[in-house]
Amino acid sequence: MDYALIWYILIAVAVFAYVILDGFDLGIGILFLGADSSKERDLMMNSIAPVWDGNETWLVLGGGGLFAVFPLAYSVVMPAVYAPLTMMLLGLIFRGVAFEYRFRTRRGQFLWDSSFFIGSLIATFTQGMMLGTLLQGVDVVDRQYSGGWFDWFTPFSVFCGLVTVAAYCLLGACWLLIKLPAPYQARYYRTAKKCALAMVVMVVILSLWLPLGNSEIAARWFSFPQALLFLLIPAGSAYLVFLLFKDLIAHKPVKAYLASLGLFFLAFVGFGVSTYPYIVPHSLTYAEAAAPDTSLIFLLSGAVVLLPLIIAYTAYSYWVFRGKINEDEGYH
Repeated sequence: MDYALIWYILIAVAVFAYVILDGFDLGIGILFLGADSSKERDLMMNSIAPVWDGNETWLVLGGGGLFAVFPLAYSVVMPAVYAPLTMMLLGLIFRGVAFEYRFRTRRGQFLWDSSFFIGSLIATFTQGMMLGTLLQGVDVVDRQYSGGWFDWFTPFSVFCGLVTVAAYCLLGACWLLIKLPAPYQARYYRTAKKCALAMVVMVVILSLWLPLGNSEIAARWFSFPQALLFLLIPAGSAYLVFLLFKDLIAHKPVKAYLASLGLFFLAFVGFGVSTYPYIVPHSLTYAEAAAPDTSLIFLLSGAVVLLPLIIAYTAYSYWVFRGKINEDEGYH
């Protein structure tokens, strides 16, 4: 049995779960200062209060799993993204502190509102930059990172950061359409359409930029006969974009949110097509970076128990706090 492949899939699932779950509350943080009133900002924060902390469990699982299961990949990737990773963690800390403190003061609430926005924006943008750094590849010599301190800062990685901001804002706007009372919804339909349009345009540019800058990725996507199969990804994405705008125009927020998640899933599949079997594109495969099988088996025995528990309590929390939020109740 290929235990390294099993863990490769589990880490990918954890990262994807983090992106779609924490993505919408980071998007709400970016949209936070655009609210018309303090009451609306209270409702925005209350819409994610029961779940935002649990959403970040998947980040811990992905990062911790990488360290335990693919230690060589961890030792290569971390030096390559130290700076954006540190900024992301500081942004998440800003968000967490602002979440707790903004309800404890009125006179200084604008400071915590700004901290929530800044922390969300920094965390989102740096996540995109780290993704861009991995996609463009990192320099590895003798199984060690051999690049410079600022290899993560390139036009491509910056553009990936902007794509991530637009994508998370789309998720956040769709989530608010599901959770906010009707009087607050009109503006977020417009916001969702603008974010969706920006995301689609930038993803198209990114989808052309990536293979043009990497011959290995270009060969994978455009070589026959697999190119015919891979065409299903952009075709499916185009159909989901059509459904997304159709549902936003028809004021069907749940369907629009699901269409957005579908786009994220296909983007994730596209990332897998571009990078498999590498865990450090295009330098180390998952097999080369994996820990010994004895360690993988031991860790898998724990994951078999813990993963269903994480999924269960996450699903339960979303079920308990389903539906519209009450304007008279919330996080305090």
